[in-house]
Amino acid sequence: MLAPGLRLVFCGTAAGAVSAARGCYYAHPQNRFWRALYAAGLTPRLLDPSEFALLPRFGLGLTDIAKTVSGMDKQLPAGALGRAACDAMAQKIARAQPGILAFTSLTAGRRFLRVDAQFGEQKETIGATRLWLLPSPSPAANWNWDEKWWRALAEAARGG
Repeated sequence: MLAPGLRLVFCGTAAGAVSAARGCYYAHPQNRFWRALYAAGLTPRLLDPSEFALLPRFGLGLTDIAKTVSGMDKQLPAGALGRAACDAMAQKIARAQPGILAFTSLTAGRRFLRVDAQFGEQKETIGATRLWLLPSPSPAANWNWDEKWWRALAEAARGG
């Protein structure tokens, strides 16, 4: 789901078990991803995970660091989120050149950046692509959920 010209690409660590089984991004019924997109005004209506292929119409894309494994972060094999996987993902982003790459969890962002980053826009970039870290929409990460970061990202993506 990386096409040239997207304004915003979301990047997770790897597909969760439910998402992998359904073949759809953020497919767990309690995952907040699709509701957050709609609430932040990034989609004109609430999309079902099965409609993920519609996202490029709205200037949005999806990817993960680990593309060949699935499960919760702690279940992933050693190295699945390592340097090689992060470098491969960075190369894809450099080719597609979206306006913003937003990591949908601290784990994803921190693994990629290799620093103890916090939520919000980061000083690092991939070429001209700006980087953001968001609270995870996963039900396993309820402890850090705050939709304000998703709304701030949407504002940045709109040029605000």
